[in-house]
Amino acid sequence: MSRIGKKPVELPSGVSAAVSGQTIEVKGPKGVRSFTASDDVTLAVEEGKVVVSPRGKSKRARQQWGMSRTMVANCVTGVSEGFKKELEIQGVGYRAQMQGNVLKLNLGLSHDVDYAAPSDVTVTAPKQTEIVVEGIDAQRVGQVAANIREWRKPEPYKGKGIRYKGEYIFRKEGKKK
Repeated sequence: MSRIGKKPVELPSGVSAAVSGQTIEVKGPKGVRSFTASDDVTLAVEEGKVVVSPRGKSKRARQQWGMSRTMVANCVTGVSEGFKKELEIQGVGYRAQMQGNVLKLNLGLSHDVDYAAPSDVTVTAPKQTEIVVEGIDAQRVGQVAANIREWRKPEPYKGKGIRYKGEYIFRKEGKKK
């Protein structure tokens, strides 16, 4: 039995869900998201809750049960609250700024890095050393944040680079004489 799958997904006020076949469409104040479940699970909307249940006792049905419930919960969270990843930049001379839809990064390379933000994700730089990525799709927000972080990952000796807010970087000791 899936502990996650057993719990129904609550629909907060202002969020509505409609099921047609294996596809659920969730509408909320931030936008519209849809998810198509596999044929191993059944989706139903009952009294302001979305219920996901397996079809049969096969291993695949049980695997899809919890995953489908989590995907529906992510759709509901995305259209009601949205997802957010915060990045910090550390290093002398490292900075970020937005120019229109392009994030300009100075990361100690021989050139500036220009990252064009996708249309479905909002990228902002409130300070020169902070980047905030927001959107309604958890996967897209995480992928954009990972792509930005990829330009200069934090190094273990001084900790310079782009890191997630609150991320711990294991520090190494330098050479000794």
